[in-house]
Amino acid sequence: MLKERVLTALVLLPLVLWAVFGGVALAFPLLAAVLVLIAALEWCDLMRLQSLPLRMGYVLVVAAVLMQQVGLDLQALGPMLAVTSLFWLLALRWVSSYPDSAARWDRSWLLAAVGLLLLVPTWAGLVQLHAISPWWLLYLFFLVWGADTGAYFAGRRFGRVKLAPAVSPAKTREGLYGGLVVTGAIMTGVAIGLHMPLTKALLFIVVSMLTVLASVLGDLLESMLKRRAGIKDSGNIFPGHGGALDRIDSLTAAAPVFLTGWWLAGGF
Repeated sequence: MLKERVLTALVLLPLVLWAVFGGVALAFPLLAAVLVLIAALEWCDLMRLQSLPLRMGYVLVVAAVLMQQVGLDLQALGPMLAVTSLFWLLALRWVSSYPDSAARWDRSWLLAAVGLLLLVPTWAGLVQLHAISPWWLLYLFFLVWGADTGAYFAGRRFGRVKLAPAVSPAKTREGLYGGLVVTGAIMTGVAIGLHMPLTKALLFIVVSMLTVLASVLGDLLESMLKRRAGIKDSGNIFPGHGGALDRIDSLTAAAPVFLTGWWLAGGF
C-alpha cells in the first residue's frame, strides 16, 4: 500500500505542478474539471445510485453547471461561494449527530443537490484562486496538506480522545490540534513574509484557520457518507490513494471557505 501511494504521488505531483505553474491557461481548469467530474461519478455511489443512465445523467448535469461558471470573476462567484460556506454549518450538525442525523439527509434527491453544492463551488473556487495567483492556490493546498500531515503524526503520537467516533474512529482531537499547530505556522509565516499590516494579518489568519477547520469537516462529511453507503474508498482511480473524491474531500469545504473570506476581505 505504501509503495502504491508513493508511486502514485510521484506520477501525479509533476502533473499537478505543471498544470498549476506551467503557464498553459486551460491546463489547470481542465485538470480540475476532470477530477471533479470523476468525483461526481463517485458521488453516485454515495447516493447508492446504480442505474448507469442516471449516473451518466448526474455527471452531465454537474458538467453543464460547471460550464455556467466559466469566465465568472470572484465578484460574480462570491454569493455562491458564501452560500456553500454556510452549508458547512449544516454539515457540522449532520456529522456531529450521526447516525441519528441520517434520517434527515439520507435521501438520493437531497444528496444529489448536496453533491452539486459541493463539487461546482470547489471547481469554481480552485480555478478562481489559480487565476488570482498560482501561489495562492499552492497556499490553499499547503493548508489542507499541513492539516492532514499534522493530524496524522500528532494523532499517532498523542491521540487519545476520538474526534468523531461514529464517523471516523481513527481521527482524534489531539490530531486536530496537531494539524492546527502545523497550519498555524504556515499561515503565520506567510503573513510575516508578505509584510501584512497587523489588522490584515489577523484577518488573514482567522480566514485561514476557518479554512483549515472546514477542510477537516469536509473529510469527515465524506467519511460519514461512505460509512452510510457501506464503502471504504470512493473509488480506485489512484492506486493507494482511493478515488478522486477521496483526494478532494477536504477541498470541497476549504476552497469555498477560503475564497469567501478572500471575497469579503477584498483580498490579501
